[in-house]
Amino acid sequence: MKSNHEIDYRIIGEEMQCVEIELDPQETVIAEPGSFMMMNDQIKMETLFGDGSQSNTGFMGKILSAGKRLLTGENLFMTSYTNIGNGKKQACFASPYPGKIIPMDLHLLGGKVICQKDAFLCAAKGVSVGIELQRKLGTGLFGGEGFIMQKLEGDGMAFVHAGGTIIEKILQPGEVIKIDTGCIVAFTNTIHYDIQFVGGIKNTLFGGEGVFFATLTGPGNVWIQSLPISRLASRILQYGTTTRKEEGSILGGLGNLLDGDR
Repeated sequence: MKSNHEIDYRIIGEEMQCVEIELDPQETVIAEPGSFMMMNDQIKMETLFGDGSQSNTGFMGKILSAGKRLLTGENLFMTSYTNIGNGKKQACFASPYPGKIIPMDLHLLGGKVICQKDAFLCAAKGVSVGIELQRKLGTGLFGGEGFIMQKLEGDGMAFVHAGGTIIEKILQPGEVIKIDTGCIVAFTNTIHYDIQFVGGIKNTLFGGEGVFFATLTGPGNVWIQSLPISRLASRILQYGTTTRKEEGSILGGLGNLLDGDR
């Protein structure tokens, strides 16, 4: 028997998705602060200290879970939404940037999924949102995500979000895939995560793809995003702080003025 609340859901949209959670009476969903979109009447919203799991009932347990969330760069608090009415009610949560929402049934994924630090969106009540420390020094220093990643534990539904298009790969035992460190969204607990030096002076200095690959070895499931938010932000910053090359040699600032850039 599952220990987490069993929730139904519907993902809405294509590029800017939201997830609609259907709650039976007394069912609860937990979510990151700032992800709420809308909800029906008779849904009670409550701020929780810690990760929202049912296991951290004592004061010290809540302090410990809140400290773990702080290490991953998340808020100390989470928000719960409970159906206190008699019939089914809906609550919607939205992704913070263009991309996809990935539903994950932790019961079918071995009870644990490791994901990038800001990927978690919402989950059934009872799912624990903690930290996963990378045990190897090299992986922590050069893996792109640092020593600390996020882990989702339980047997209920959890939802994570990522940028661009999402590809799910199911790796066989011993199968290896090399990925840009920023493109990793999540992987199951059976995946072995490590890093590999790109190699070659030209590749290192002029390749433009970073110095290290992430290597993921099966068996297990891996979710990959085509557009990490860090990559999108750096491109926007670059575009906004430099003169565009395509007009610099002929029109210069005049071209930007004519098309409304200045």
